[in-house]
Order: sequence, then C-alpha cells, then structure tokens
Amino acid sequence: MGYKVAVVGATGNVGREILKTMAERGFPAKEVVALASSRSVGVEISYGEDKTLKCQDLATFDFTGTDIVLSSPGGKISAEFSPKAAAAGAVVIDNTSHFRMDPEVPLVVPEVNPEALEGWRKKGIIANPNCSTIQMVAALKPLHEKFGIKRVVVSTYQSVSGGGKEAMDELFTQTRAIYVNDPIVKEKFTKQIAFNVIPHIDVFMDDGSTKEEWKMVVETKKILDPKIKVSATCVRVPVFVGHAESINIECEKEITTESAREAFKEADGVTVVDFRQDEGYVTPEECAGEDAVYVSRIREDISVENGLNFWCVSDNLRKGAALNTVQIAEELIKRDLL
Repeated sequence: MGYKVAVVGATGNVGREILKTMAERGFPAKEVVALASSRSVGVEISYGEDKTLKCQDLATFDFTGTDIVLSSPGGKISAEFSPKAAAAGAVVIDNTSHFRMDPEVPLVVPEVNPEALEGWRKKGIIANPNCSTIQMVAALKPLHEKFGIKRVVVSTYQSVSGGGKEAMDELFTQTRAIYVNDPIVKEKFTKQIAFNVIPHIDVFMDDGSTKEEWKMVVETKKILDPKIKVSATCVRVPVFVGHAESINIECEKEITTESAREAFKEADGVTVVDFRQDEGYVTPEECAGEDAVYVSRIREDISVENGLNFWCVSDNLRKGAALNTVQIAEELIKRDLL
C-alpha cells in the first residue's frame, strides 16, 4: 500500500533532508508533495536520484486525501497549518517546538517511546523532539532501563545547521572574512560564531536558562521519565553539521564502564566507538550524513556514587530531525495506526 505524503517546508535544510531520507529508505509513498511558501512555488527539489518535485504553495494547498504530513516550516507556520492538515484527515509529524509540550500530542523517539504513538488521534499531530534531546534520550534509554537514571548533567556543542541555512551561511561568511581581513557581520548570532563558541541558543528565560536548555529538561521528562532531574548548558559551536554532548549521569543502581558499554551495544540506533587511544572516538565531522547516535569516552564518574560520563554525537539534520520524522511515520505503518 502506498501513502500520499506532503512535506511542509520542503525548501529548508530539514525539509530537503526529509525527502532525501524518504528516498534512501524506500518509504512507501504513492505520491509525494513538496510544500513551501508562495515565494518558493515552482522551485524544484530533488527526491531520490532521478526525481524532482516542484514546490506548491502551502497557503492554498488542500490536504484532503493526504495520509501523512511531515512538517518543518517554523513554529508560527506550523501552529496555523498543522491543525488544518490534521482536520483534513492526515497525521501530522511536526518538527517544530510548537506542539511538543501539549499533553495531548505524543512526543516520540521511536527507539525510546514508540508506545506513545497510540495517542496520536487526539489531535492528529505527533511532535518530533528537539535535535539535542533526541540523541541524548536515545543514549539514555538503555541506561535508564538497566540502572535507573536519577540525574543528568549535559553540556552541548551544537552545530550551526540547527539554526537553519542562514546560520550556516553566517559561519561561512565570517570565516572567509577573517581570512581576508574583512569586517565581521553578525546577523543570525548574537556574537561572532567563526572561531568562537556561544553559550546562548534560543531566548533567555526568567531563571537564567535559555529556551534550548529548558527544552532538553522538559522533553526528556516527557519522553523518558518525569522523575529524572536534568541540568543542561547549550552552546553553539563553529561546526556546520553534527551535535555533540558531554553527558554525566547518576543512577539508582551500580553502573560500571563495562555494564554501560554492554547496555549501549544492545540499544537500537546507538553505535559504540570507544577506544582509549588516539582517534578512538567519534566527532561531529565524522557523524555528518550518518543515521546512528554515536557514544564514546565511556568512563565512571568517581565523584559520585553510581556515576558515569560519556560523549555522544549525532547528525542533527538526520537523526535529530529528518530521520526521526520518517522513522515515526514508519512506526505508525508498522503498528497499523494509520
């Protein structure tokens, strides 16, 4: 059986990656529609090796007869059009932050909490978590099941692609400007991003945290366990694609390097590359274009009882967005929930 699929925000980084991922995985689509704003109407988008799709206008598109909507157009646009698509009978898998904390909208990482998909019909919408949350909970899931995680302290090293094409362009432009001694122009970021790191992603909140940090806290609780305490510091780094995270956990049960490594190896979607030698770990540059969540630098934290440190990297445009979105759709089909 084939499905009619609409990709909203098809001209963006994530939208293009969704189409690429669908084609690579042989998603059972009988028809694929690329949707974007009116200024992108007629723009051709690649779908697979030998197909192109012409963008249609999201504002005038009739979702009647559409089975699945894979949406990543930005929060305000999604707030308007995702409910319209759901009302027309489609299941909407939404990549924006707008619906994530709605108690009637499942927030899903298929390797972590696929059972949450059972509740998608309440609003017809399923939320894709934040990119930094996805890779973290994928790694935490096998540890929580075996050792019971009480507390997580995470520092992120997030690539500029998380801020969209304009953010990637700014890193490139600033880097070039430094080499040719041109003025540094800041538009997307609050400070220079080239050859720098910025401890500021999204807006500041009243308690001093940023919204990106808040997302990691509340999304982890919703997806994994509301009892887990989470402290996050989110940092933008001058990398084009691939997020990295330094993660420290405290567990209820005894945990060792060896037992943690075995738990990681048994987990779906997680790949362990952990050798205590030069190059015995994975970096963002190496994970770009890959589907897995990579875990390295596994070691016990001797400063607390039942503590562990590890390093986690993943392609934020794939597993952190497009791949997870497509996997949710695949899981709906597998569970016969459409």
